[in-house]
Amino acid sequence: MNYILIVLIIALDQISKQYVQGNLLENESIPIIHNIFHITYVHNYGAAFGILRNQKLFFIIMTLAVVIGTFFFLRTQEKVHPAMKFSLTLIIAGAIGNLIDRIQFGYVRDFFDFRVWPVFNIADMAIVCGAILLSYYMIIIDRPQKS
Repeated sequence: MNYILIVLIIALDQISKQYVQGNLLENESIPIIHNIFHITYVHNYGAAFGILRNQKLFFIIMTLAVVIGTFFFLRTQEKVHPAMKFSLTLIIAGAIGNLIDRIQFGYVRDFFDFRVWPVFNIADMAIVCGAILLSYYMIIIDRPQKS
């Protein structure tokens, strides 16, 4: 597991969230490419797409369980494919980035707004990229060979 990458992603996530929070009001939006990409500061009280709103304690407990379980898995397994390690590292970093927000504020600070997709942040990107890579690993790289 790459601890430097985890710290780097968490730092980039938290710095970007702090910058947006310090410069925009909630629900304020700045067009970067009009009607395509905006920086829009919103509070997300739920999970992806705002589901399970106001379940702060549930998200904190689940995130801690996933992060601790993933750390334990990576520390106890002798041979883990680099793609799996990298994907899990991204997921851990993103989960911790959003966990910090949930504990500190009770919501996650989001700001990337492509207008056709829910607003998201750097931690969300790390989680999604990690999940896609993990899926690719499980479906393509680690699939059972036909005999």
